[in-house]
Amino acid sequence: MRIPAVAVFCFLTQRTSKAFSMLPSRTGFTGGRANQSRYAQGRRSASLAAITRTCRVPTTGFGFSAGGSFSALTTRGGSTTALNSVVADATAEKKDTPVEFFRKDYAPLPYLVSKIHMDFYIENGKTTVTSKMFIKSNPKVGDYEAQDLVLDGDETCVKLLSLKFDDADGGESYDLVEGKDYELAPGKLILKADTLSTFAKKSDAIMLSTVVEIVPEKNTALSGMYKSGTMYCSQCEAMGFRRITYYPDRPDNMAIYERVRIEAAKDEYPNLLSNGNRVESGDLGERHYAVWSDPFPKPSYLFCIVAGNLSSIKDSYTTTSGREVKLEIFSEPDNVNKLDYAMESLKKSMKWDEDVYGLEYDLDLFNIVAVNDFNMGAMENKGLNVFNTAYVLASPESATDTDYELVEGVIGHEYFHNWTGNRVTCKDWFQLTLKEGLTVFRDQEFSGDMNSKPVKRIEDVKSLRGRQFNEDSSPMAHPIRPDSYISMDNFYTATVYSKGAEVIRMYHTLLGKEGFRKGMDLYFERHDGQAVSCDDFRMAMADANGKDLDQFALWYSTPGTPTLTYSTNYDKDGTYSLTLKQSSEASEPLHIPVAVGLLDKETGEEVVPTTILELKEMEQTFTFDNLKGDVVPSLLRDFSAPVKLIAEEENKDAIAFLAARDTDGFNKWEAGQQLYTSLIFQTLDNAASEQTLEMVLEAFGRTLQDSKETTDYSISAYALSLPNESTLAEQMEIIQPTSIRRARGTVKKQIARKFKAELELRYQELTESMKGKPFSVNAVSIGRRRLRNVCLEYLCSINETDEEKYQAADLATSHFKNATGMTDKMAALNALASMDGVGAAARDAAIEQFYQDANGDALLLNKWFSVQALSHLDDVLERVKKLTQHPDFTLSNPNRCRSLLGAFAMNLAAYHTPEGYKFLADQLEKLDPINPQISSRLTGNLIQWRRHDEERGASMKAQLERLVNMDGISKDMYEVVSRGLKD
Repeated sequence: MRIPAVAVFCFLTQRTSKAFSMLPSRTGFTGGRANQSRYAQGRRSASLAAITRTCRVPTTGFGFSAGGSFSALTTRGGSTTALNSVVADATAEKKDTPVEFFRKDYAPLPYLVSKIHMDFYIENGKTTVTSKMFIKSNPKVGDYEAQDLVLDGDETCVKLLSLKFDDADGGESYDLVEGKDYELAPGKLILKADTLSTFAKKSDAIMLSTVVEIVPEKNTALSGMYKSGTMYCSQCEAMGFRRITYYPDRPDNMAIYERVRIEAAKDEYPNLLSNGNRVESGDLGERHYAVWSDPFPKPSYLFCIVAGNLSSIKDSYTTTSGREVKLEIFSEPDNVNKLDYAMESLKKSMKWDEDVYGLEYDLDLFNIVAVNDFNMGAMENKGLNVFNTAYVLASPESATDTDYELVEGVIGHEYFHNWTGNRVTCKDWFQLTLKEGLTVFRDQEFSGDMNSKPVKRIEDVKSLRGRQFNEDSSPMAHPIRPDSYISMDNFYTATVYSKGAEVIRMYHTLLGKEGFRKGMDLYFERHDGQAVSCDDFRMAMADANGKDLDQFALWYSTPGTPTLTYSTNYDKDGTYSLTLKQSSEASEPLHIPVAVGLLDKETGEEVVPTTILELKEMEQTFTFDNLKGDVVPSLLRDFSAPVKLIAEEENKDAIAFLAARDTDGFNKWEAGQQLYTSLIFQTLDNAASEQTLEMVLEAFGRTLQDSKETTDYSISAYALSLPNESTLAEQMEIIQPTSIRRARGTVKKQIARKFKAELELRYQELTESMKGKPFSVNAVSIGRRRLRNVCLEYLCSINETDEEKYQAADLATSHFKNATGMTDKMAALNALASMDGVGAAARDAAIEQFYQDANGDALLLNKWFSVQALSHLDDVLERVKKLTQHPDFTLSNPNRCRSLLGAFAMNLAAYHTPEGYKFLADQLEKLDPINPQISSRLTGNLIQWRRHDEERGASMKAQLERLVNMDGISKDMYEVVSRGLKD
């Protein structure tokens, strides 16, 4: 999968070696999943016709155009006129409105590429790609002889030099003639039905040969084949393969990449990698080559190529069936000492998938490559995963605990894709959540099992509410299975991924652990080797368990966040009634699993353990009989459905009761968050209640004291932490950024002053407990650091007088200087970054020291930029503007863009001003021609203008209107901006 990258500053945000002789036969492949793996020979046809790329930069000939795309001018033998030069010129001059594509228009391909051979001849400044495609008619399309075959290709960066049919028996080739045999259109090469039919009758397979030329060095869009530093690499999901050559670039065409030959200069690029097994290599003097073969059919988005001068670490893993898998992780030489944790995480992932799902890795080689310039988080290319360096490099000196957790989770995610995404993929891009939602759920469960399930669940729900709920209320709101898109890259979203994972979790909740496993088993048994739909997954779950899940299908087509309201009644005869009402954008009631427990109102004893209620009507009443006394309900335990839960009558006493006594870890944390939220909003409205304040202080004090009696320190840390600003903003109809910050800060200071002595004592106790202990990233050590840093944050919030500012700066500076790892160093730097007055000198010294210590390390510099962009200083915008001129800042690196521009846009009070909006739009105007994927994602920070006051809303809208009229706007940004302006 392409896991969407989130800025490394804050987490609010897609294998192989069987020898040639082990190519799968027509009857199947033995090994892999519990020795039951099979390859269905009939491919499920899928996907929609490819997007027509619209470029609006007025250039002529083969030159630069929108999105950092380009075209080449020469081949190995010198100048050659491109067959697609005319359409390239026309595309460059056109200013058409980008085209919208719809799920309902899907049609299967009349012909399929069943096998492909490719040759990459890499030279500095250009790469020649020769392809031979073995094309067969699709037996599932009855009238295939009357249909054209569309090959996708981006003429703005692919120069077509040769196009011909080769004879399967070694006879003469046939050069195709434009107009007679094929036509060229923007983004397309259309092979005519008559020509295809004629050649199909001569042989079992048509062999189409193409020669193209590309220039990876100029590909700043980082889609297709490009150069990152001294390394060539590729990113083909979703539609990058068409930027390498002409091909049916859609996920339902699963082909065997039987022979991929790579040739390059030996000294500059000693490592030549691709999918599958290396079956041949050779020395050619100053150059060398390698040949790779992947025995498993795959869509083009899983293709990968890497050429570079890399170092690596090696290991091996023995599968349950006894096969040895060779593991190797590559990086630039300077970073090879930061790969050990990734290797450890990979081996844990492989064992977990065998233990939990019976899924064994299917080949003998698994490679990972770390790349600095990468749009997303990572990519699951079969046998050759490519990772953003942020999610594979880790050492105590450079990575925080959150970084370590992300490395483990993302390594697991990409590995798990080998089955849920590669062996079974999605039939078209509208079904993206089929592989991504399922695999996110799997990586969440893996991370919970490796560490703490309650902690992981809290983290995931915090992220869902902070990012996905906000997306649900924005103009970019969409169901987990969208109905249309202009640029598919815009739909690698929190909705498709995180809400998609919640939908999968609801299957697990409804069916239970064993029932879910039965559904997974049937899913692989039916669809291994196929490209399928979300409905195919749902039917496997239903059929394996004999359960009707037709109503559940509405979750795939319903946008927005459903609301669940409840009321209760207790009769003296011992009957307790719970009435649930649902509302959503669905035309009919959703099927919602609601996990409920009941606690005795007097003793706190759990009298009804967690029970799953299935809400299938707009309103339903559930009764519990034979109770001995009144009870307090614990609803939506473990966040059993992605909904907003609202009581018809708020009962703060019940919330405080749950915060103190709930036996469900998630709901106990949730109740505390509700108390904090209530007090913050009361403070914002200048109506703070003494009763609410007392409840908050009582809950905080009890949690702080209880933290001494537990080893799950992370739960205590999260229970002591206030809701963040984005979570609070999501609960406001009209967002008030500065008021949120002021009110939240006031409550934090109230708590800190009340418990100053206790916080200082707990801080010192934790400091002493850490002395002499080796650095570790286990759950206890992470939790201890997390709790200590929460104490630091509260203590540093007491900073109103000069004396208090001195004390806060001294404490944070000591924490910074004595830090034994990056987690503590960043906690101190975050506290120092917002200090002013007499604390300013300490702030500036720490920021300068961090920069010097980074010594050019890219990931550390990202942290350095982001911590300044997130500070609460009054002049943060001016500071960010200056940082855009810093020699270490560049718009061409996605991580660096996110670390400064993305971080600033998350700084709600600083960003949400007319000047802040203009600054971001100025940067987007520069960024869009370089990298449309990153510019479109950052543009999302301008589209929520309707949820702000009149002045802010008008300013945001004005910047959108400016961007939509920008010359050469990419289709990626156009889609986001146009949706933002749509009435």
